Amino acid sequence: MTEVNWQKSSYSSAGDGNSCIELAFIGTTVALRESDAPRTVLTTSPARLGALLQSIKAGALDHLAAVPGT
Repeated sequence: MTEVNWQKSSYSSAGDGNSCIELAFIGTTVALRESDAPRTVLTTSPARLGALLQSIKAGALDHLAAVPGT
């Protein structure tokens, strides 16, 4: 089995106890996981991840983070 090279954002500080999203390429698939739950892995295509990131940057998903009743 090939070792997966997980990478985290340079904005994440080094050290234990830091929660961050880590990414890795597995073949042509992008894998994502949280550093504090490394056994749970989501996979997607680079195109779909790119579309998600564009939507986040454009604010198109801000309503999902809104607190009800505010």
